[in-house]
Amino acid sequence: MENANVVKAVTAGVAGITSGVMAWLFARMGVLLYVIIILAAAMAIDYITGMLASKSEAIDHPDNPEYGWNSRKGAKGIIKKVGYLCVIAVAMMVDYTILRVASEIGMEIELKAFFGIMVAVWYLLNEALSIIENAGRMGAPVPDSLRQYIAVLKNKIEQKGD
Repeated sequence: MENANVVKAVTAGVAGITSGVMAWLFARMGVLLYVIIILAAAMAIDYITGMLASKSEAIDHPDNPEYGWNSRKGAKGIIKKVGYLCVIAVAMMVDYTILRVASEIGMEIELKAFFGIMVAVWYLLNEALSIIENAGRMGAPVPDSLRQYIAVLKNKIEQKGD
């Protein structure tokens, strides 16, 4: 019985710390935190669907070494996703710098993040397109309208950034 109480106490402590950290992050990042969480989930889904698509292609082309999962390609994909996070971090630094400078000169800006959100959403849409592409490679029918809608949204974000 004593072990169960220790487990409950540890679980409650971890939950409390996690809640506190999330509350602090949300207070600092606002809606950007949600976008980054969704982006992280999309990155994981993209990686998994990419591996499954490669496996599916290997089954369809058993004698062709061009198809199939390759640890080098997988590592390159992970490195690319880390690069995404670095670019988002830079966008967040730009947002922070703009807010600090604006505050110092007496300007008030309501948005906590502009470039960070814009870049994170752009990458999220990029991941969505990749997931759809991977699903197609696995043989799943993909509505062209969904692919086109995501591409249009991505282009609109690019235009807003310009």
